Amino acid sequence: MLRHVVMFRWRDGTTSEHLKAIEEGLGGLPAAIPELRAYTFGGDIGLNEGNFDFAVVADFHDADDYVVYRDHPLHQAVLAERIRDHVADRAAVQFNVA
Repeated sequence: MLRHVVMFRWRDGTTSEHLKAIEEGLGGLPAAIPELRAYTFGGDIGLNEGNFDFAVVADFHDADDYVVYRDHPLHQAVLAERIRDHVADRAAVQFNVA
């Protein structure tokens, strides 16, 4: 199994309405992309200073399924229309899970 983790820091001025739109967009991806085995996301709950603001964790059978998700038109639309304009910083990693 392959796990994809991405974390975001939002730009100043990102509102709760923007975050709601981001979550709604991400929430529609599992129904549209059957290669997703598990999909979770959410905002940081503020336990530690310096954390990123938001994370997405997605599991796939293999790297090929991840690439389908990465390049899927709906995923790309959510990134372009709801996320990119609000990103101050991004970090991502993909790794194998036993």
